[in-house]
Amino acid sequence: MFAAMFGGWTGQAGDMPALGRVRRPAAAVAARLRAFAFWAAALLLLAACGGGTPEQRLRASMDELQTAIQARDAKAVQARLADDFVGPEGLDRDGARRLAAASFLRYRDVWLQIAAVRYEVQGERATVVFEAALGGGSGAALPDAAQLYEVRTGWRERDGEWRMISAEWKPRL
Repeated sequence: MFAAMFGGWTGQAGDMPALGRVRRPAAAVAARLRAFAFWAAALLLLAACGGGTPEQRLRASMDELQTAIQARDAKAVQARLADDFVGPEGLDRDGARRLAAASFLRYRDVWLQIAAVRYEVQGERATVVFEAALGGGSGAALPDAAQLYEVRTGWRERDGEWRMISAEWKPRL
């Protein structure tokens, strides 16, 4: 998936090819947007911080992830992921950081709306499921791409801190 999104490039961040204004078919843009959905999903989970319940701590962790994405800080995004994080097609923690960095370069402007957020906290594990409408573009009046997604994330709490252990998303349209 990562290679398909970026024209076959699978190297390190420092040797990434230049991202110009290459016109790509709508399917390619949609594929990149699907990959970016995971990172934008963190923006979906706007929640109040504070308190001491597991759900409140989970909401605070998601808020920290949202702040990292808004700051376009791929390393801070990576810090919210567990060491054993697994995403679609075997995406690991370091791959997720590279994907976030590439997505931040690709989409200067991103918008999203969330709905139907459901939290299921069971001891030291949690699942958060939600729907997201996501669009991205280069700053023009109209977005380059937009899509509706169903997103499911898994979380684990250790020492009072929640970290994301898994993520999956699928287009709804």
